[in-house]
Formats: sequence, structure tokens, C-alpha cells
Amino acid sequence: MATFVALSKLQAPPEGGASDCFALILALLLSIVVVLPASAAKIDDQFRTWLETDLWPEAKASGVSKQTFDAAFAGVTPNLELPDLVMPGEKPKTPKKQMQAEFGSPGNYFAEKTIGAVSAGGRSRAGKHAGTLAAIEKRYGVPSGVVLAIWGRESGFGAAKIPFDAFEVLGTKAFLATRKEMFRTEVIAALVMLQQDRVTRKMMKSSWAGALGQPQFLPTSFLKHAVDFDGDGVTDIWNSTPDTLASIANYLVDYGWVKGRDWGFEVTVPQAVSCALEGPDQGKKISDWAALGIDRVNGKPFPKGELKAEGFLLMPAGRSGPAFIVTPNFYVLKEYNESDLYALFIGHGADRIAGGDRTFAGKWGKVGGLYRSDIAALQRGLEKLGYDVGSADGLPGFKTRRSIGDWQAKNGQTPTCFPDAGIVAALR
Repeated sequence: MATFVALSKLQAPPEGGASDCFALILALLLSIVVVLPASAAKIDDQFRTWLETDLWPEAKASGVSKQTFDAAFAGVTPNLELPDLVMPGEKPKTPKKQMQAEFGSPGNYFAEKTIGAVSAGGRSRAGKHAGTLAAIEKRYGVPSGVVLAIWGRESGFGAAKIPFDAFEVLGTKAFLATRKEMFRTEVIAALVMLQQDRVTRKMMKSSWAGALGQPQFLPTSFLKHAVDFDGDGVTDIWNSTPDTLASIANYLVDYGWVKGRDWGFEVTVPQAVSCALEGPDQGKKISDWAALGIDRVNGKPFPKGELKAEGFLLMPAGRSGPAFIVTPNFYVLKEYNESDLYALFIGHGADRIAGGDRTFAGKWGKVGGLYRSDIAALQRGLEKLGYDVGSADGLPGFKTRRSIGDWQAKNGQTPTCFPDAGIVAALR
């Protein structure tokens, strides 16, 4: 779209020899139409029309009043600086293959300056908020170290700036984002939050992705899991530490946190035990893993209470990094962020908060250096051979890792269970 502006109201010079020339120039100028870029005002108008004719009927059907709806979007215009937007009439852009990020070692995720800040910050706050944390652990059964590690990772214990207006972000993304339906669900949930008086309009600050407050909940998660733990009548995950910490614990409980169980243990895995045994669908009793020769790295036995319970092998860098036997609680942590490395960061951070700054015993090898497109090509090659890699998304999750290990074993190679250039070349 474009806006057309005619030039006019040019003033002629006094009568004289230049008047004829000026008249000719003026005539030419008046015939020119200036074309301006697509108008933000035009998109604003389209946004307002969309709000009233498209989003409002669904909000009304969800129990939101017109007064609440209008208050939420008063003065809100689309933020066209947000990522992953598609302008009206345009198609989503396809990224260039080799412009995609390279994968380094998973160990980069555990840079000491990052994990150290979370563990040191968690320990200092464990004392400051001891009474609140004890009450939360008593009610929900989630260890304080786990809650503190998530708080530190998500918002730097509340220090991170959360600068965006939530309705500006969610409204823009529901109107223009590549994942419109997801954000439409979230903006309706945000309206319901207001309608139920669980928050005030002023409180609704988010990240650029629409995540709210110190726990970084999306609105649907807020409605399901956020709690008013300090009892002041407002569920304030922006300013209230008790509400923030209890909401994190309640989230984990709602996803199945098992009281009394650990998240996992770092272990050594003998070469005779295949790294292709990794995954939450290949669980064994922890005593059975121990019988295979898998031992804790610190020389301690597994806790007696864990031996008869189910555990799972986790090798996030295959044979090129630390290994773990994890419990179902590890996969509850993944519900907060669907990443093995995130869940491992939280578990490891919680251990360090509780017991000091112990690094992993296992060392992260020099792996990585591939593009996502390379790993996606490898995954497609494995799929053609009948392997289940989850999806060819360029992310080396546990299904991809163990498929690599199985393929290597069948082709006479020592299983490493992690992608490298040679495997990519062989499977393209």
C-alpha cells in the first residue's frame, strides 16, 4: 500500500523575467505525485478493524466484557519492531540455509558466568526468603533450590527488565505473527485475566515474546498455575516474591512433580552400555541401570529410595559429554522449557544452590560446528532409513542422538550418539 500526496500551495515570485520560467516549473511540480512507503497508520486502521470485528466476538464468547476489552486495548497500536511478523499481503520469508546458527558444544550452555550467577544468586536469596521457601516446599513438595534456579534463569531473580506492554505484544502477534493462532489464544487468556480481576491493566508487562512477569508465564500458564501466595488478593508475579516462587512450584506440581524424588544424578556409562538407550521411553529401574555398571560420579551409591524407581539415561552430547540418570522430575522441568539443556541447567543449578559450586565431573567435548540445515539433512537421511528422529527440525534431540548411535553400530562404527560432519555427509 502507498499514500499519495500532491504538491500544492507553492508561492510564485514577484512579477519579472523569471515568472514564465517559474510558471512552467510550478505546472510540472503540480503534476507530480509523491509516493510514500506503506503507512503505519494504514496498518493501525486494519488492526483496529481486526480488534472490533474479529477478536472482540471471541473475547465476548470467553466472558470478557466490552469495558474490559476496550480498557485492554486503549491506545494500543501494533509494534512493528517485534520479530516474526508478516505484514498484510506479504508471505513469510524463508531464511537462507547457511545463515542459520551453528551448533557449538552443548557445554556452552553451562558457561560458568551464567550458571555461577544463578547458583550464587540462589544461595544468597535462599537465606533472605527462607521462611517463604520453607512454606512453599511444605505445600508443594518442590525443593527450594529448583524454584530458585528457575527464578534466576528466567528473570535474574526479578532483576531483568520486562519492558513491553503485554497487550501490545500479544495483540500485534495475534494480528501479524507467523504463529497467529497461538498468540490469539494467549491474548484471549490475557483478557480473561483482566476480566477475573486477577491482575490490573497496569501490571500487564511482558517480554517481547509475550511472557509475563518474573516466572515468564504466558497468559494461559498464568490462568492455570499462578497463585496468590502472599494472600493480598492479587496474583502479582511481577512484584511479589512469594507469588512468583509459589507460582513456579505450582506449575511444576501441576505437570507431575514427584515429591521426594531427585531430578537426576551425573553418572559414568561403560562403553558396553549403548548410548542409544537414551530417552524417556526407555526407562529402567535405577537398580537395573546400576547392574549394567552405571555408577554415580562422586562414588556415592544411588539413594535407597531411588533404586526401585524408574530412571532414564540422558547423554546430551552423546559420548562427548557428561551422562546422567534422570527421574521423571527431569521431564517435568522440561515442561517449563522444552529443552534437555534447560532442564539440566535447572537441575544442576539447584544442586549447586543446595551444595556449593560443583561443576560436572564429565567434560564437554569439542563437538558442534554444524548448521541447523546440516542436522536437518542428517535427520531426513535417518528418516528415509526408518528411524524416528522426532522431526527434521535441525535440533539434535534425544531421538536424533540415539538414532545416530544405532545407525553407527549397524555400520560398524563406535557409537557416539551425536552429529558430526562425517555422519552428515554419509546420510545426506
